[in-house]
Amino acid sequence: MATSEALLVEGLTVAFDGSVAVDAATFAVEEGASFGLVGESGSGKSTILRAIAGLVPDWSGRIEVMGHPLGRRRGAEFFRTVQMVFQDPYGSLHPRHTVDRTLSEPLLLHRFDRVEQRIEEALEQVGLGPSFRFRYPHQLSGGQRQRVAIARALMLEPRILLLDEPTSALDVSVQAEVLNLLDRLRVDRGLTYLLVSHNLAVVAHMCERIAVMQGGRIVETLRADAMRNLTPTNPYTRDLLVASQGYSAGEEE
Repeated sequence: MATSEALLVEGLTVAFDGSVAVDAATFAVEEGASFGLVGESGSGKSTILRAIAGLVPDWSGRIEVMGHPLGRRRGAEFFRTVQMVFQDPYGSLHPRHTVDRTLSEPLLLHRFDRVEQRIEEALEQVGLGPSFRFRYPHQLSGGQRQRVAIARALMLEPRILLLDEPTSALDVSVQAEVLNLLDRLRVDRGLTYLLVSHNLAVVAHMCERIAVMQGGRIVETLRADAMRNLTPTNPYTRDLLVASQGYSAGEEE
């Protein structure tokens, strides 16, 4: 049976040393949509991303990508479909690899053709010109490094991007530029996003639907307009909104 769901998570549970980090999380992301996971530090949101990406081997429940159930191991086809952008753009790039090598390695590993052309096109798409191709990470600003990380994630032409706090390590002035880039890429490429962030304003800007996590559990799933209008149903979500930057009690008349 055909499905419009790019990503399905049912009853996902992850435990570390007997401590439950994710408790029976369930949600679905339609193809072409952007879905957000928010919550305080330690709420389990990044663990969900890592379980989907195959970075957490011990989990239970069900994960489907484009209608195909995932097992414990991830094959080449998975990485051509799903890619992840990490929080720290400097830590996720090899300090001794040029941008060219960083972008070419996944293409060579998966035997893509037109390697040079694909690298140049990717750099243009993320707002970096050919002059950045042979630079090293230490020669780039934080925003430029994150653009390279996004370009690397796009090299295999995936359909789904897992975004783990993609702007939290950047200066405020650069965050909006990277978020606008991600917005544009989603439209241009028809991508599906699963975005993790502690910044509710970022998630409300980027996502149509949002799941709020507390203590490893999803306590509420709501549309972004409900978050922007301060009309969640769960008390914890309301507390998060009031406490978060841009959503203060003083704004409510």
